[in-house]
Amino acid sequence: MTSLPLTILHEQPGDVAAIDHLHERAFGPGRFARSAYRLREGVNAAPDLSFTARVGTLLVGSNRLTPILIGDAPALLLGPLVVDPAFRSKGIGLALLQTSLKAAELGGHRLVMLVGDEPYYARVGFSRVPNGRVALPGPVDPRRVLWRPLVEGATEGVAGEARRTA
Repeated sequence: MTSLPLTILHEQPGDVAAIDHLHERAFGPGRFARSAYRLREGVNAAPDLSFTARVGTLLVGSNRLTPILIGDAPALLLGPLVVDPAFRSKGIGLALLQTSLKAAELGGHRLVMLVGDEPYYARVGFSRVPNGRVALPGPVDPRRVLWRPLVEGATEGVAGEARRTA
């Protein structure tokens, strides 16, 4: 895990500006064209599944889960997971992931999807979505489309276009 004095809390409305600043620093302006960002447009992340990481009073990381549909199946879209560049490789991202996934599981959700690096996310149980099972808006490398069932059988029969719930 991390040796830092890390506190993980639910995201609060007052955290939005600091989180937006982290996203800007970490991902730049091109982030808005990415498929995952396009799925999140106009949909609020689930407040009970979105967390921040703090070292003291400094917000150093954030992770959100947003409800989506894959075909007709409800799922959650993970991210963006972001950690302040000065605090990377210290276990903060992993702590945020574990907290978010546990909250989703306890909340009765069945499936989480993301677009990201398989070697990193495989550590918390994500695997590549079989080719052709999920279509995303815009271009995306299919090797980066990952999912993690939260209950046994959660991916059975799940296929189709990933889209906003509202």
